Amino acid sequence: MLFEFIREGIKNMFDSVNAILLTMVITILVMVGYILKCNPLYPVTGLIRDVVTKKMLLWHFSALLVVLVLNKVQQLVEKEMKGVEDFTWWVYRTEGNIVYYIQHFFLHDGLTFILTYFYIIVFTAMMFVSFIVYHAYQENKAFYALFYGIMLNYLIAIPFYLFFPVNEVWYVHSKVEFLIPQVYPNFEHEYRALSGLNNCFPSLHTSLSVTMAVIALKSRLPRIGALYSICAAVIIFSIFYLGIHWVLDMVAGLGLGLFAATFALRLSESYAKTVWDVKRGRAIETIDFFK
Repeated sequence: MLFEFIREGIKNMFDSVNAILLTMVITILVMVGYILKCNPLYPVTGLIRDVVTKKMLLWHFSALLVVLVLNKVQQLVEKEMKGVEDFTWWVYRTEGNIVYYIQHFFLHDGLTFILTYFYIIVFTAMMFVSFIVYHAYQENKAFYALFYGIMLNYLIAIPFYLFFPVNEVWYVHSKVEFLIPQVYPNFEHEYRALSGLNNCFPSLHTSLSVTMAVIALKSRLPRIGALYSICAAVIIFSIFYLGIHWVLDMVAGLGLGLFAATFALRLSESYAKTVWDVKRGRAIETIDFFK
């Protein structure tokens, strides 16, 4: 009975926005529980409480929200811009059929489902999990580096999306399939508004995954470092397999992600002065930088 329930749940994972949100929440809780080895509800509620009551946290989350809104505004401005050259064909001529070969060499229905799950759900869950875990462990430097890293990724990428537009591979390459709709039929209607069709260069899925992985590896939590390194590698592979990004998008995203992580960690150096006495999975005595 339980096995049938799980199988049906997996089968219907992408049937609606509510199903996707439920899957996202479950994924977040499982990842938090694995990393912290505790009941995941406690660190989640702790972060929510502190965001509401502590001004510094509220300001940082507000700034992050503003940057995410700017990304949406960029898509609206882009529609009104005239005379901007399309660089898609230049990219196509440069790398040819590489994405096609990658996709069709590995093509399999099961892999399509797994990589769609990583591309849509795990990628977003990683951001929430990072904030929850770093806050729970009082990993202050990594916590604030995550804010700065995400914001830097978007602020640097947005001008490229405006003035260096590159369309997704499947849209221009006749042999490359767009595989996500096979798993998530309503993708274009429900998800496309979050990512423009010609917002490929650099790949934010690559850059943000790399930024989060680097920050995780620099933290004092080896579990999140190992987990995020694996997730980043899978997500980077998914952008080719699913027929979305060019190799040049990935290379640019890799460079952006490394730069953003390095610079963000330097910006957050002042938050590293924590008195560490960690026992049983939690910081006992720290300087509270979350006020």
